[in-house]
Amino acid sequence: MKHIFILFLVHIVTGAAKAPAAVPLPLPRALAGPASPHIASILGDTIKVVTGSTFAYTTDTKAGEGLVSTATTVAHLLAELQTNVAVLSSQVTAADGKPKAAGVILAGDRLTLTNARGSTTYYLLPEQRALTGRLELLRPTITAQVKNTITLQYTAGQRSPDATITLHFPAGITITPENTTVNVTGRGAVLLRDLPRQSIGRTGTRYSYTRVGEAMIDKAADGGATLTLRHLDLRPANGPDLVLTIPDVTLTATGRYFISAACTTSQPAVLASSGLAGETADLWVTKTIADFKKVMVKDKPYHELRRDYTQAHFRWTPVAAGRITMEYSTDSGRHWSAAKASIDVEHGAAAVTGLRRDKLYHFRLLVKDGVHRGGSNIASDYTGMLDIRKFGVQGNDTTDHTAAINEAVRFMHNIGGGTLLFSEGTYNVRTVHLQSNVYLYIGKQAVIRALKGADAPETTWFSDQAYRSGLSPTDRGPYEDPENYLTKQDVGHHYFHNAMFFGERLDNVKIIGNGLITGNGNLVTSDKVMNNPPDKRADKMFSLKLCTNVEIGGIHRDNDLWYDSAKDVPYYMDKDGQPSYDDSNMLQIDRAGHFVLLATGTDTLFVHDTYFGKMNQTSVRDIYDFMGCNQVTVQNIYSRVSSDDIVKPGSDCSLGFTRPARHYRVRNVIGDTNCNLFQIGSETADDITDICVDNIYVLGANKAGFSISTNDGGHVKDIHLNCGHTGPVNQRSRMMRTTAPFFISISNRGRVIGATVGQYTFAEEGRKRTELLVQNVSIGQVENIVINSIDISEVYGGSSFSNGVRWKPFDGSQHRATSVIAGYALPAAAAVEGGLDFTLPDGRHTGYIRHVAFNDVHITDKGGRPLADTAQRPPELGVGQYNVSNLRIQPAYGLWARHVEGLSISESSFRYEQPDGRYALFLDDVQGAVLSGVKTIRAAGISEWLRSIRSSGVRWNNVVFYQDAWGKSPVTAGSR
Repeated sequence: MKHIFILFLVHIVTGAAKAPAAVPLPLPRALAGPASPHIASILGDTIKVVTGSTFAYTTDTKAGEGLVSTATTVAHLLAELQTNVAVLSSQVTAADGKPKAAGVILAGDRLTLTNARGSTTYYLLPEQRALTGRLELLRPTITAQVKNTITLQYTAGQRSPDATITLHFPAGITITPENTTVNVTGRGAVLLRDLPRQSIGRTGTRYSYTRVGEAMIDKAADGGATLTLRHLDLRPANGPDLVLTIPDVTLTATGRYFISAACTTSQPAVLASSGLAGETADLWVTKTIADFKKVMVKDKPYHELRRDYTQAHFRWTPVAAGRITMEYSTDSGRHWSAAKASIDVEHGAAAVTGLRRDKLYHFRLLVKDGVHRGGSNIASDYTGMLDIRKFGVQGNDTTDHTAAINEAVRFMHNIGGGTLLFSEGTYNVRTVHLQSNVYLYIGKQAVIRALKGADAPETTWFSDQAYRSGLSPTDRGPYEDPENYLTKQDVGHHYFHNAMFFGERLDNVKIIGNGLITGNGNLVTSDKVMNNPPDKRADKMFSLKLCTNVEIGGIHRDNDLWYDSAKDVPYYMDKDGQPSYDDSNMLQIDRAGHFVLLATGTDTLFVHDTYFGKMNQTSVRDIYDFMGCNQVTVQNIYSRVSSDDIVKPGSDCSLGFTRPARHYRVRNVIGDTNCNLFQIGSETADDITDICVDNIYVLGANKAGFSISTNDGGHVKDIHLNCGHTGPVNQRSRMMRTTAPFFISISNRGRVIGATVGQYTFAEEGRKRTELLVQNVSIGQVENIVINSIDISEVYGGSSFSNGVRWKPFDGSQHRATSVIAGYALPAAAAVEGGLDFTLPDGRHTGYIRHVAFNDVHITDKGGRPLADTAQRPPELGVGQYNVSNLRIQPAYGLWARHVEGLSISESSFRYEQPDGRYALFLDDVQGAVLSGVKTIRAAGISEWLRSIRSSGVRWNNVVFYQDAWGKSPVTAGSR
């Protein structure tokens, strides 16, 4: 079967069903391969090769030692060349005629290619040039006399700041500032006219760019045009550096059109690429339909209906034609039959029905009349799940299946997409390279298991070593080079290739099923991962960068997932309200390393029905990390135990620029974690807005149950817990064993490109501090937080992670804190030794958290703190501090708030189990607070149930407090 599929691809490429007639064997001729960065050009009998330099850091390159030569070696040349026919030998010789098996190509060297016909010799000539980039047409063949959309992708051969890219277009392809869009390094598509105004993301003032780039169009005398894009920052590598889209291109003449591109670098030297070899793309124009393709359904959730495999849908650019029919073949094009198709000629669409399951079909259109008469290109469809075993994968315990699985993924992508089935067996992989429109279905008895030796972390323009030890509040390492985006987040965030599954710039990817995916102890969790041997540097299960339309999860159920505390298991709520303990639909994942999923710049995600750590709870850290992602849905997630956040929206600099995160709908998340169950931040380099979470059950959290932290200047707003925005709130949310139930905070760590810091000594609340202060990034903002309907008890850090027991009862040794709302203020100038010598860009000295509402929230604290703790004044959060532990002990047992504008608490209660000498609530610099329908306890030894300092506009009504113990001697506080 595997060989049949490969034979089919040959037929697709050649379009031939008969063997060609024998022709005389030609002499061998050198051609540049698809990836040939060291080949500048092949003209006549001369091959020009590249020599120059660039910055390229691997994870082992020492800081300051990344300048490397790009000189072409013998190995480069032989690896990058192709030939027109098979050759018997490829030999490089030096100027003296001696064979040269290795080393750098020098002027006078020659290449000799030999086959049975004879030999061809090329002179090799090194030139000072940038490495050759790659220009690709997404549709290399288009139809004449109809409007086409041309999309080009260009990737520079080497990284550089302040780069210039030129593209040359032939006559007939009209580009204007108003009709052509460009996407630079994945920042998003904009019209050429809008490129100078495109946002560069959030930066400090020490970033050298104020715009993404500039575009200029020059018309040529022959009717062609040159597009020049200047001042591009190509240091980040996010797949294609340019994606250029030109709509409504109508070419009347058939034949071959040439488009070329070239890049000029600015550092470490000014070098220009040749614009030849891989930088030239051929656009073929044919009279027949050339863009006939299968259309994949992108519905979420994944569903399997019988008709899904007995019908197929197709589209093409509409052409003027009276009659169009469709044919199909099931034998690699040897025989064709009329397809049962419904064809919409006007809109260029067709649907085929009556297909047989588990068959490989290919289809073509036949235009019966008009200028486009003839057969179209061929499109394919496999009508079912294609078992991975058809590619020679045996599913045994010992074999490395990586190469065969990647071959299967490429095949399915090349035929237009489909579903690969992992049936019963064990499949060992290093790194699976995901592809657009390819779904992986993990069957019930299937296990995909990580091996050592995943892909190496990618080479980068910058070194990240300054960050690897840059974690303390007084370490300047992350800020030494303001433009080095690799020092702005944990090392796990800015490398993507070192993963079990990797995808970049993909669309429509699904990993679904009810089997098991395990890191098998070969995915690591440490921030010091790069200190490991090269075969132990994989720290991610799924790594997705700038992708769209992604689904990961089990077999979807409409029922809500919830938790049975007596059985310590999740269950689904059936429509009749009864629990269903059958979790066989859930995708099982364990031992996933630093991240189960690191999704960065990825939009329209759906993750659901997943059970983490059912059989093994080691080697696990974050579950779902969404960095700069939009349109995210999370539903029915259970984590038996994890080391870090279970769900985390954030925004970092790992793409080389920041990206906002918007519109999250999260529902039914249950779990135990050494960190936070739900965490917004701590990476907050850009804005995070419109987050709605319903139904959470916190089994344990050694930080917070629900945490919001902006640390890097981002604006976090419109956060809703249990407001019913994802569906009915049909269970009361619960939190148990959390160090702090809620932690809502601001600090100013300034992890953005262009940030600078200074070290300052100052007095704060009678304490002397020496800290870094960010000098040129404005303090972030948090506003519009609504928290409803949740019951909280056992307030202590009681996660079962690494405890050896499921949950260790409270014995006084565990960390614990109250719920916290903590804005941030810089020290007063007078308190700073030598004064405060900077003003932040927006002029604000204090970052207030605005408009926080607690409704129907009930907290039972452990209590037991002494009266002396009412004198505690927690410190401001310094650089690198974003955890409740950094605030030490709070002077309240229910809620402590500082630097807040607009606090509302209604129909809520605060109590303790053991007598506690602190206030129920402590408000410090709270401007405007309204409390209504609150019940609490006033501790013995204090005269107030609520303490406020440096505050104004604090009002309450219908407040009842008990004397020292819940239910004892209730007193109604007078309205205020």
